[in-house]
Amino acid sequence: MKINTTQIKDVLIIEPDIYEDSRGYFMEIHHYTRYSGFLSQYKFVQDNISFSFQGALRGLHFQKNHPQAKLVQAISGIIFDVAVDVRHDSSTFGKWVGEILSEMNHHQMFIPEGFAHGFCVLSETAYVLYKCTDVYFHGDDKGILWSDPGIGINWPIIDPILSEKDNNLPALSILKPEQLPSINNLINEG
Repeated sequence: MKINTTQIKDVLIIEPDIYEDSRGYFMEIHHYTRYSGFLSQYKFVQDNISFSFQGALRGLHFQKNHPQAKLVQAISGIIFDVAVDVRHDSSTFGKWVGEILSEMNHHQMFIPEGFAHGFCVLSETAYVLYKCTDVYFHGDDKGILWSDPGIGINWPIIDPILSEKDNNLPALSILKPEQLPSINNLINEG
């Protein structure tokens, strides 16, 4: 497999090995031994799958007290996947990385703890699989507005389909440091 770095340290784009023949293809979505070389401090404990229609935008979500690192892949369709650094004491605070993930390119995005995550669907439909390093805690579900001008994500859609919750999330600049993850807390918990 090939591991590609991004503009933000620790956000990675992974190109798994694909074994194709006349029947189709085979790939490993995650293999503990192979991935431990670059993700050795992470243990995935929950797998999620979402199905969405074209134009849907989900995010930008994070958990403060139970932060989740995520390994994201579009197993059907095409998405634009985004990670935003929301660690208030990070040198890349408020910066974002975006990547096209699709069933054709098989790329995965690894998003460390302390990042908000979201994606929009560019194909007719999409199934997105993501592995998480902590379980979902309803009371710890936080987020920031997808269209926050202070972040300036260059989404490839203009008028997304949003949940009411996602449409009413605050801008990052409104949140206080105590409402956001901290590098120091993440290091101490790890």
